Amino acid sequence: MTSLPDPSAIKLGLVIDLDICVGCQACVVNCKEWNTSGYGAPLSDENPYSSNPNGAWLNRVHAYEEFNSEKVKTVHFPKSCLHCEDAPCVTVCPTGASYKRAEDGIVLVNEDWCIGCGLCAWSCPYGAREMDPVENVMKKCTLCVDRIYNDNIPEEDRVPACVRTCPTSARHFGDLGDPNSKVSKLVAERGGYDLLPEQQTKPVNKYLPPQSSCESNEDQFSLLEMAESNSPKGFWEWMDNTLERLG
Repeated sequence: MTSLPDPSAIKLGLVIDLDICVGCQACVVNCKEWNTSGYGAPLSDENPYSSNPNGAWLNRVHAYEEFNSEKVKTVHFPKSCLHCEDAPCVTVCPTGASYKRAEDGIVLVNEDWCIGCGLCAWSCPYGAREMDPVENVMKKCTLCVDRIYNDNIPEEDRVPACVRTCPTSARHFGDLGDPNSKVSKLVAERGGYDLLPEQQTKPVNKYLPPQSSCESNEDQFSLLEMAESNSPKGFWEWMDNTLERLG
């Protein structure tokens, strides 16, 4: 079985804002494109236009509907490898193909050593690994390790493909081991959380929760009350003054 390295000071990972993810799948498509043409073996697609498509994806976006008595809200939930500190997919691997980098905490698979036994997928509580049906090796998010350290591309492109392509900036990349990094501050400010913390895997990736939508309550202002007020403010004050000037 494979051993985990000592915890690294640098913990590269993603912060995903569930409040503004629109489920457009741009991150999914760009992830597939980059990783098919870059690191490791190509990601397969079998019968992509049939009624029974099959293939390997390193990033998926699921959609869930939240119901209550008054409204329905759709939450789009991106999911990929969370690069856990205590990664069970690493310690269960019999060949050492699944490993965690000591220098930055990224979890990778050495495809030359992978025998396709599937133990790592069974041990992952997040379902973040996929067996490629053509290559018969395990695939997973690499945080675009061949991209983030690539000095031959512009600096603004040295982030994971999913982050670079997100049209709403719902995905953020950085060092979550540094409390002063932008991603760490974002997690602190927005109450970022771990996925399935009860599994005790200590995922590096964090999620920012959807913010509460406006609902009827005692604190919510009333446009009618503002319009009927003896001393209107804001828009209604401007409207009142305008009407007075018009005579």
